[in-house]
Amino acid sequence: MKPAPFDYVRPGSLADALAALSDDPGAKVLAGGQSLVPLLSMRLAAPSTLVDINGLPGLDGVEVTDDGVRVGALARHADVLAHDEAARVQPLLRLALSHVAHPTIRNRGTTVGSIVHADAAAEMPVVLTLLGGSVEVAGPSGTRTVPADELYVGPLESSLAHDEIATSAFFPALAPGARVAFAEIARRHGDYALVGAAALVEGGTVRVGYVSVNDVPVVVDLTGVPVEQMADAALAQLEPAGDIHATADYRAQLVRVLTERVVREATADE
Repeated sequence: MKPAPFDYVRPGSLADALAALSDDPGAKVLAGGQSLVPLLSMRLAAPSTLVDINGLPGLDGVEVTDDGVRVGALARHADVLAHDEAARVQPLLRLALSHVAHPTIRNRGTTVGSIVHADAAAEMPVVLTLLGGSVEVAGPSGTRTVPADELYVGPLESSLAHDEIATSAFFPALAPGARVAFAEIARRHGDYALVGAAALVEGGTVRVGYVSVNDVPVVVDLTGVPVEQMADAALAQLEPAGDIHATADYRAQLVRVLTERVVREATADE
C-alpha cells in the first residue's frame, strides 16, 4: 500500500517546527521515520502534515557526563551504539541497542523517536523506564521534563501533547557497584522481540523491565525474592497476551526463562 496524501514541511528552527504542529492538529513529527513510515505505508497512520525535524540544528548529539547520557532527538541508534563513553557510563544502552532491528535501520532510526513512539515491543522505552530516565520536551509554553514513569499512557501512546517535540532523552549513569543485563528472544535476529528482559541490580535492589509483555513498558521490583521464585513473582504483576507471533502461555514461559537469565547474569560476580 501507499500512504494517504499528506503535506510536508521541513522547518529550519525548533520554533518553526512547533508552529507547524500548532497550526495543524493532524500533523506528525518525522525524525528517523523507521517506526512512522511503515505505519504510513499500511495506512495505520494518516497525518495531514509531516513535520520533518531533520533540518533542526543541535539535536543530533550524544552528551556524556558523570551523571549520565543525554541523547539528542536526531541521534541515530547506530551513533549511540558506537559511543564508547556512553557505553562506559551506562552499559545498558549498548546492551539493548545491539538488539534493535538491523544495522540499516539503526543507521537511520533515532533513539528518542523510538522512545516517544511508545511501542512496548521496542527496547529503548523499557531501558529508559528501568533506569528512571526522562525526556526533555519543547512546546508552545516552553520546555518541560517528563519522567519515564509518566511518559507511557497506553499502547503506542505517550503523554506528550500534539504540539510538543521531544528534544532529548536522559539515561542516568550506572551507580558504582551496580550491574545490568539484557536478553531477548526473537524469531529472527532484528525482529521485534517475542519477549525481552533487562535487569538492574543496585544496592541490594533487583528490578527487571520487560519488552513485548504488557501493552506499555513495565518494570517489576523483585528485591528480596529468591532467584528461583522471581519469574512467578514477576508474572503476578504482568499481563502476557497472545497474538499472531506468540501465545500468552509461550510469552509467560519466556518471561520465566529470561527473568532468571538476566538476573543471574547481572549478579554473576557478586
